[in-house]
Amino acid sequence: GGVTGDKAVARITVWPDDHKNPKGEIIDILGKKGENNAEIHAILAEFGLPYVYPESVDKAAQLIDAGITDEVVKARLDMRQVTTMTIDPKDAKDFDDALSLRVLENGNYEVGVHIADVTHYVPEGGAIDEEAYHRGTSIYLVDRVIPMLPERLCNELCSLRPHEDKLCMSVIVEMDPSAKVIRHKICRTVICSDYRLTYQQAQQYIDGNFCESAQNLEGLPYVLPLLNKLAKQLREKRFERGAINFETPEVRFRLDDDGNPIEIMFHQSTEANHLIEEFMLLANRIVAKEIGGAKANDKKNGSHQAKPFVYRVHDEPDPEKIVKLGNFIRQLGFHLRTSSKRSVQNKHINSLLDSCQGTNSQTLIETLTIRSMSKAVYSTSNIGHYGLAFPFYTHFTSPIRRYPDMMVHRLLSRYLMQTKAPCRHDKEVLEEACGHCSDTEQMAQMAERDSIKEMQAKWISQHLGETFDGVISGVTEFGLFVQLKDTLTEGLVPIRTIEPHDYMQFDEDNYCLIAARSGKTYTLSDSVRVRVVKADVERKQIDFVLVEE
Repeated sequence: GGVTGDKAVARITVWPDDHKNPKGEIIDILGKKGENNAEIHAILAEFGLPYVYPESVDKAAQLIDAGITDEVVKARLDMRQVTTMTIDPKDAKDFDDALSLRVLENGNYEVGVHIADVTHYVPEGGAIDEEAYHRGTSIYLVDRVIPMLPERLCNELCSLRPHEDKLCMSVIVEMDPSAKVIRHKICRTVICSDYRLTYQQAQQYIDGNFCESAQNLEGLPYVLPLLNKLAKQLREKRFERGAINFETPEVRFRLDDDGNPIEIMFHQSTEANHLIEEFMLLANRIVAKEIGGAKANDKKNGSHQAKPFVYRVHDEPDPEKIVKLGNFIRQLGFHLRTSSKRSVQNKHINSLLDSCQGTNSQTLIETLTIRSMSKAVYSTSNIGHYGLAFPFYTHFTSPIRRYPDMMVHRLLSRYLMQTKAPCRHDKEVLEEACGHCSDTEQMAQMAERDSIKEMQAKWISQHLGETFDGVISGVTEFGLFVQLKDTLTEGLVPIRTIEPHDYMQFDEDNYCLIAARSGKTYTLSDSVRVRVVKADVERKQIDFVLVEE
């Protein structure tokens, strides 16, 4: 059914050595080239990611019983009378975490981190579970979410929607006023969220500026500032222990009805974002330590060993990469001291990230620093999390959108609640699953980046001939990469256009291009003004030319 001009997925069947081109078969038609859906599906197909949900799995989800019986409630801690809320982006539909707070008689606080109990509805080995394992993660593209679970589960049964009884796996923590954890418990609960807040609404309560639509939300003017106070103390302690403060702006798009970009914006984290982040980090850390810190007695040889578990680990960076980073940023006028001690090195990195704030070099230095780090992955071998400075860490708080969190929930059920449901718990099987989930996460991130690049190219194609302020973000032997200040859109200034009547020399050691006759130098982080001359949306490539002031 395909016609010329359609994008398609093909499978190569044969490519003989003496043939210039391969032969294959068309296995799917994605749509007409240039159409938004076709282009998005092409990005997913390029990375081997699913772009349609199997009808059989959707049908299986529709058959799941949504009822929460008295018997189910009796087997859980009932927290429906405790003030509980969700805080999520404005357009979110899958609410997989909620927070509760109550003041105890001794003056301490009980904070509940409640996470959707997805595995109650999704037994291991079933059709839904197998599809979720295959996907590994939800994929967040510019204009849509490609969910890991069927919509019936992620947006309805498991989503912690307000004023509905919901089943959760919860970490309930008693904290003193200084945010010190006194005790905790991990258990199954039933909750009923009182409030569904956006980050903007939550920030208004934190700031004391209540919007009219939220005036009737009783208790929040008291509860949210309290939670925020505790979260800020948790955050301060985390950085004191040596956590690295990576906080880069997220590119967001405002789209028209056809999915075309009409504005590029930045999202900067607020205290409301940090509030949720800190309590999720706390719950993940407690869960990991609960299992990883407890040793199981091995009767065969009398030794003690940890139970097989899924950790989120982040190795220390290669010292050579840190030295290379230090040499690189020295060219930009910044300094990074190196140290063999982890906590000291992290403080130096944080000092660097602080010192570049508001400069032309900020985005470049943040990007290069992240690239010098090791990649965080899933593993059964716990080596701690370098970036967060946690000796124990896992992913427990997002089972609607990450398969490793579902694995962690099942292992908790097996180890702490003595359930006999099927569960991957053999170390070798778990390690294979960890590798698969790390791979699907990386593919999803690449697709997400490509969808942003494509949308930036589509946006800039509407501004051909216009001029913008930018910063030189890369120097190569074939030209300059320039990143626009207002949108972080990046394009190439081809070397032949820089000084058409001069010869450009590439100084690799000093990251610059030098005009042989005039001596004019173009260096990393220099401010420049450019005009847009070409935008290839399909290849996600943009060409600029320099404009003399």
